[in-house]
Amino acid sequence: MSGCRRRTRGALRSQPRSDLSPRPPSASHSLIPESRTLWPVPASLPSPPPPPPVFTPQSLPTTGQSCGASTPPPRLMQRPSAKLCPLRPLLGHCPAVFLHHIQNIILRKALDKIAEIKSLLEERRIAAKIAGLYNDSEPPRKTMRRGVLMTLLQQSAMTLPLWIGKPGDKPPPLCGAIPASGDYVAKPGDKVAARVKAVDGDEQWILAEVVSYSHATNKYEVDDIDEEGKERHTLSRRRIIPLPQWKANPETDPEALFQKEQLVLALYPQTTCFYRALIHTPPQRPQDDYSVLFEDTSYADGYSPPLNVAQRYVVACKEPKKK
Repeated sequence: MSGCRRRTRGALRSQPRSDLSPRPPSASHSLIPESRTLWPVPASLPSPPPPPPVFTPQSLPTTGQSCGASTPPPRLMQRPSAKLCPLRPLLGHCPAVFLHHIQNIILRKALDKIAEIKSLLEERRIAAKIAGLYNDSEPPRKTMRRGVLMTLLQQSAMTLPLWIGKPGDKPPPLCGAIPASGDYVAKPGDKVAARVKAVDGDEQWILAEVVSYSHATNKYEVDDIDEEGKERHTLSRRRIIPLPQWKANPETDPEALFQKEQLVLALYPQTTCFYRALIHTPPQRPQDDYSVLFEDTSYADGYSPPLNVAQRYVVACKEPKKK
């Protein structure tokens, strides 16, 4: 059988090339079944339907004009400018930078909202005071317990907003150690350091609250924060030092802080009086306080051990340093 197969293959190889060319299929071996009919192929296909009209901003009529108006209306779709979209210049940056700027914007809005709420609460309190709730005809109110007052002062220092500027911005006046501008006028309700005469005739710096300011006399009326409603002082501008309204960030704005061994006025802990002191250690983080050395003759070197005082209650001292 193997020989027959070999001879058969040999016979096939011996056939001429023309015999191996494809032949047209016969009717009995048609590739298309007899039961299937083919649709006639048209000579030319129909053309596709025309596309719908495209309306451009120039082709649309403006309000009050007909469709045949010749004056083109302004562009309906415009690219957002950098003023309307502050994040547009950042679209080419990496996602980390983009996310950082978004967080920065959200944080700014939150701080602005907190400052707005605090301002509204302070305005309501001052309006109630001016309305006559604390007039002279009423009996004097009871003095606030000292522990409650100290707690309120600590809360005021902790809630002082932190200044967060844009890249390249410098801290404004009343941020940390930066003093107020020459023409600055404290508003009613602002806390200040006021230099007043004590009962024994000596002068001292106290924590006070602004009641009003007279442009005619250039003098303030302030109330002692420790004796609110009992004693009022009328002082000139040079006897008033406004307290900081923002905390300075040591990590981004170290120049807005008092430096080591700089002479300042600091609020002594658990009191409402300011005393001369030297900066021992400035804050290292936004939540840190100053470490100061108060002048105290009871110590051999003339200064007390280091004590912590918040940025809110540390201001520049204009008096010369004692030798």
